Amino acid sequence: MIPLTLAEVAGAVDGRLLAADPAARVTGPVEFDSRKVSAGTLFVAFPGEKVDGHDYAAAAVEAGAVAVLGTRDVPGVPMVLVADALDAMGRLARAVVDRLPELTVIGLTGSSGKTTTKDLIAQLTVRLGPTVAPPGSFNNELGHPWTALRADPDTRFLVLEKGARGVGHVRYLCEVVPPRISVVLNVGVAHLGEFGSVENIALAKGELVESLPADGLAVLNADDPLVDAMAGRTRARVVRYGEAAHADVRAVDVTLDGRGRASYTLVTPEGSAPVRLGLTGRHQVSNSLAAAAVARELGMPLTELAAALGELGLVSTRRMDVFERPDGVTVIDDSYNANPASMAVALRALDGMRGGGRTLAVLGYMAELGPYERDGHLEVGRLTAGLGVDRLLVVGEPAAPIHEGATAVEDWGGESVLLTDQAAAVEMLRGELRPGDVVLVKGSRYRTWEVADALRVDATGEGAAA
Repeated sequence: MIPLTLAEVAGAVDGRLLAADPAARVTGPVEFDSRKVSAGTLFVAFPGEKVDGHDYAAAAVEAGAVAVLGTRDVPGVPMVLVADALDAMGRLARAVVDRLPELTVIGLTGSSGKTTTKDLIAQLTVRLGPTVAPPGSFNNELGHPWTALRADPDTRFLVLEKGARGVGHVRYLCEVVPPRISVVLNVGVAHLGEFGSVENIALAKGELVESLPADGLAVLNADDPLVDAMAGRTRARVVRYGEAAHADVRAVDVTLDGRGRASYTLVTPEGSAPVRLGLTGRHQVSNSLAAAAVARELGMPLTELAAALGELGLVSTRRMDVFERPDGVTVIDDSYNANPASMAVALRALDGMRGGGRTLAVLGYMAELGPYERDGHLEVGRLTAGLGVDRLLVVGEPAAPIHEGATAVEDWGGESVLLTDQAAAVEMLRGELRPGDVVLVKGSRYRTWEVADALRVDATGEGAAA
């Protein structure tokens, strides 16, 4: 963060100083975890039913915090007293960003692929200048300002993923940190239970481009009609990416290798160049094009851009992380989260990696689908069978419609089994996996990753099939 006096902090957040020196300077990061406090930190104390940050205020100051931003006085501790600590973090983030005129804020949203694409964009912008981006999918009202407060006078690019649970959430995040470049990836049924309809999801995602200034840039997915139509909702200049003929930045002649990695010709107004991705999955073509569109607009030459796309790697964990076991089994760990669209993407990636062995899918429950929950799970089951996956392991009773959907496909030559929990899935896999098999593990955070972790065997082959 840029250095600020406590008087400046209090002014930015409409706070009141208690037992604090107005001239004392915050020179370190803003943290809400007392274990991460260092010299010069501003510690934010959030009240809570089980854990109250104010109880750690004295320890934070002892560890080097200049003051504590909180909602109640802690005797003997220098305080910036506010009515709402989360709102105050947002206000402080806005004050810091407003003092960094050389900073370009890049915001992105979408129903799926946000975190991966955020990581891809950041890997490109760092080649152009110092870049700040959040770890993982830290994209809510807390993660947004926390990340923005990492920016300092040397930072040139701030890449922010914007999550939402309802209409108005993206707009609020844009008020906290106004974007100069907005990227919208797709509109799907993720979180349909919270939004109520796909139309509301599109309405919410479009708030990102509505927040742009007239001299800003909207980067839109030309392959998604709901995103493409958002061009009419912004006063900013629009650049489209995708495989559609009208995209400004597009991919043609897409092919996949045996590992599911795509190669394509990148076509831009400046010319074309070959690209060979190191990332697994056909969907990475679209993700990489979004990142390419941003980097191109920031001045990266075409030849450099094409080469850089080939060097992109995974940053956030459990997102199409492919690893080989010592026994010849390949595992795709995509267990971080799931919705019908991302399930389809992962299943197609699994199909693209089919070799001499079998394909197996270990699929768990997809959350927050509301009235679409049963149909969404049935759809995934039908797709699994339709792609010819050899073995389907459905984990947990809530995910049972996946099993139901797959077994209803009459001409499917594979087999599905409904298991009680992750341990049962691990036991079954360890008893039947053989060299050449490819296994996909995916679900909505309900400990599905335990299956992937159990399959990560060491060099001795411990836990592998005999």
